[in-house]
Amino acid sequence: MRQIDIEQVKIQWEGLFQAALNGDEVIITQNNQPILKLVRLAPSKKRRQSGSAKGLIFMTPDFNKPLADFSEYMG
Repeated sequence: MRQIDIEQVKIQWEGLFQAALNGDEVIITQNNQPILKLVRLAPSKKRRQSGSAKGLIFMTPDFNKPLADFSEYMG
């Protein structure tokens, strides 16, 4: 975290932007009170697309066949 006075921001803005892009949190102060926070935004998540898993999921031919382990419960 980096703190800088608002008067210095006018001089060093390029470095502050680069610091924020590199993942640093920059706090801008006025009269030793924090007034702004400069941080990099998290990238937005891609939306799911319909059919993107096509061909990855399948059912075996014996999917509905009764399981031998449960034969005593199945009657």
